[in-house]
Amino acid sequence: MKWVKLEVTLPKHDFVHQIKVEGRKLCMVRDGNRLFSVQNNCPHAGGILSGGWCKNGYLICPIHRWEYHLETGRGAAGQGDYIDVYPVEEQEDGIYIGFKAGWLKRLFR
Repeated sequence: MKWVKLEVTLPKHDFVHQIKVEGRKLCMVRDGNRLFSVQNNCPHAGGILSGGWCKNGYLICPIHRWEYHLETGRGAAGQGDYIDVYPVEEQEDGIYIGFKAGWLKRLFR
């Protein structure tokens, strides 16, 4: 796992925002006291998830209202899809997002 420190300041209240990390556009969410980071494109219709909102632990796509669980990335019952979820850790010196290292990168460490 490769951990990358965020170079942005995030609000302390609930939010849904797009952030850019390592050249990737991600959707960053604060729901209650927890931070989540997920892919920013909806797999259903390509909507920008950072334009959506949260409801009962789910991120709602602004286009067709499809729902994705913030912890697991699974779509709501009957959707049959999911979104990528990236681990988030809050440390004293900042907020970090984890990225899986590809198999090719592991070969050439």
